[in-house]
Amino acid sequence: MSLRGVDLGEIPEETARLARAVFPKGCLVMRVRDVLGPVFSDSDFEGLFPARGRPVVSPARLALVSVLQFAEGLTDRQAAHAVRSRLDWKYALSLELADTGFDFSVLSEFRARLVGGEAGQMVFDAVLRAAGEAGLVKAGRRQRTDATHVLAATRDLNRLEFVVETLRAALNQVAEEAGDWLVTVATPKWFDRYSARPEDSRFASRWAARVEHADQCGTDGMTLLKAVWSAASPPALRNLPAVEFLRQTWVQQFHHVEDTVCWRGTKDLPPGLTRLRTPYEPEARTGSKRDLGWSGYKVHLSETCEPDAPHLITHVRTTPAPVNDVLVLEGIHTALAGRGLLPDEHLVDAGYIDAEQIHHARRDHGIELIGPVQPTTVKGQSTGDIFDNTRFTIDWDQRQAVCPGGQTSVQWREAQSQFDAPVTRVRFAARHCDPCELRTSCTSSRTGRNLTLRPKPQHDILQQARIEQDTEHWRRRYGHRAGVEGTISQGVQAFGLRRSRYRGLAKTQLQHHFTGAAVNLARIDAWLTGRPLARTRVSSFAALRPAG
Repeated sequence: MSLRGVDLGEIPEETARLARAVFPKGCLVMRVRDVLGPVFSDSDFEGLFPARGRPVVSPARLALVSVLQFAEGLTDRQAAHAVRSRLDWKYALSLELADTGFDFSVLSEFRARLVGGEAGQMVFDAVLRAAGEAGLVKAGRRQRTDATHVLAATRDLNRLEFVVETLRAALNQVAEEAGDWLVTVATPKWFDRYSARPEDSRFASRWAARVEHADQCGTDGMTLLKAVWSAASPPALRNLPAVEFLRQTWVQQFHHVEDTVCWRGTKDLPPGLTRLRTPYEPEARTGSKRDLGWSGYKVHLSETCEPDAPHLITHVRTTPAPVNDVLVLEGIHTALAGRGLLPDEHLVDAGYIDAEQIHHARRDHGIELIGPVQPTTVKGQSTGDIFDNTRFTIDWDQRQAVCPGGQTSVQWREAQSQFDAPVTRVRFAARHCDPCELRTSCTSSRTGRNLTLRPKPQHDILQQARIEQDTEHWRRRYGHRAGVEGTISQGVQAFGLRRSRYRGLAKTQLQHHFTGAAVNLARIDAWLTGRPLARTRVSSFAALRPAG
């Protein structure tokens, strides 16, 4: 298919006349078109289409249709029908009244091109750029960021269901490719164990019986893998996706003990970032936050938050579920810098912030990162009367520390933390700690008190941040971060943010770019019509909670 250039700048006269007659006060789609203009241009998508081939529907129109589709929560069929039948959509798309639109399958093909070309970000950026040209979003001032979990499109499985379904999926794919060969490998009992889905079976309630079932599944899977890699098997079987997924799963879930395949214990499983969860969405991972656990992804939303402009989403980032929030912050700042939308103040919660991030934000981007840093902790102490690092005087030039009792450290050495970060280990001698009157408030170690310090710039940042966050001024500044919870709520309840429509990280990221653009259109329309922000809803009973 080739690219056919289409000018969306001019709305057909008859379409404009009839649309304004039917909608004298306008509507969301028409108001956004009038303020932002056509938003997209066919030239933006030239890299996604070959130079020669049959003509296609204008990609600029398809991009706008996709954003409007997510703004109204429509299926592909419904969106294609809206293009044919709705006057406001024809107005926004610069279509003649008699235009018959396109087949709904074109939208799926267009999304595939966007995913293949990693162009979802371009669609989101185009809406944001048009808003900037209209004076609705500017660099500087304040922005805030938060994340929420996203459920994968596939059903969540427990470990036993997972290994059984993985083997069943591999058997089905092998049967399609080489059914006659598989009959020579499969035992009669395999048809009883793996013909039906695991949720249609009744597993034993006793844990020992479940482990026995898993061990048997592991043995059967290993038999299949050995047969596939034998000289007598069709070579093409080794390249089947389900067979490769089976191999990876068996490495993670089973191990050999004296030539016997055994189910791994929970502590022997790989970390969540690499652990497979379902054969039908290999990129889905398991995440957890406090008491919540889920399989899928995580989406991070950044938005402006000034009272004299609409609160628009400036960045969308989708990651596997187990990725820590603090690891994505630098990427957010770099992306905002590339668009010329860096804030002066960035409000985040404790998951995004540590001394290194505060330091890098100031040094590399001139951003004041505002969020609660973790308090100092001392291993083995749960009460608040223990001496933490703030009670010690640190002399970085002399490479020594002085404790509250006046004793000087006897060792100062550079080391690495468990996360490979540079730290300084400081030790006080046991001969000084044992007779000290303050020992019970300082350490219970028989070898003397030990300190672990960050590098000096980060240490100073932490000390200052812990002092500032106890002030009323800091709490008022940080109070603006709470508004991002409303953005998460709007995305979840009105735009289906928390459930992936598609399978795979790339397609889920594309969904979130469309969703972010759709939220921005809704917020621009609310700003244009003077609709105020909704107040936080509190139930009648919760409002009776006594103060304090």
